[in-house]
Amino acid sequence: MTGLVGRTAAGPGRPDPYTAELAMRMHYVFVTIPVLLGALAGCAGMATPAADPVRAEAAIRAADARWLAAARAHDLERSVSYWSDDAVLLVNGSAAIVGKDAIRRYVTGAFAIPDFSISWTMGHVVVAKSGDLAYATGTNRISMTTPQGKPVVERNNAVEVWKKEPDGSWKCVVDIANSAGT
Repeated sequence: MTGLVGRTAAGPGRPDPYTAELAMRMHYVFVTIPVLLGALAGCAGMATPAADPVRAEAAIRAADARWLAAARAHDLERSVSYWSDDAVLLVNGSAAIVGKDAIRRYVTGAFAIPDFSISWTMGHVVVAKSGDLAYATGTNRISMTTPQGKPVVERNNAVEVWKKEPDGSWKCVVDIANSAGT
């Protein structure tokens, strides 16, 4: 048995070391690996279901329609409820309006303007593969009367970023409007 340094042949009453080593390896192959594969297969069953972008887009469009109805009715609390607590509103001529309290103050001021009216149209909606974020593009029209009695109409391009909340509802987290010109 030359060439087998450190190994001895099995003697009477002693197990063959090669047989013991082989049994140990076979244990890993036939017991441990199937157990691990079974555990991984079980985890695969726990994966998050695939996002449904068509359903997500429909939910965002429905939320947007309810939001528009609230804004047109000057319903402050319902209007503000469509923004997330940490939302950012970026509008012409203003620093970023951050957070629901700041947005509430901004909307309160807008609703107090004589003849204030807002309408918008949501155009393109793109839902992320993850199904929890989306963006929408569109346009809006704001009309009002200035303190001098002059009617003003403002037309804007808009981009909104929507986030799916843990309860399944969609909230606007970023709302951007910039002038579309005259």
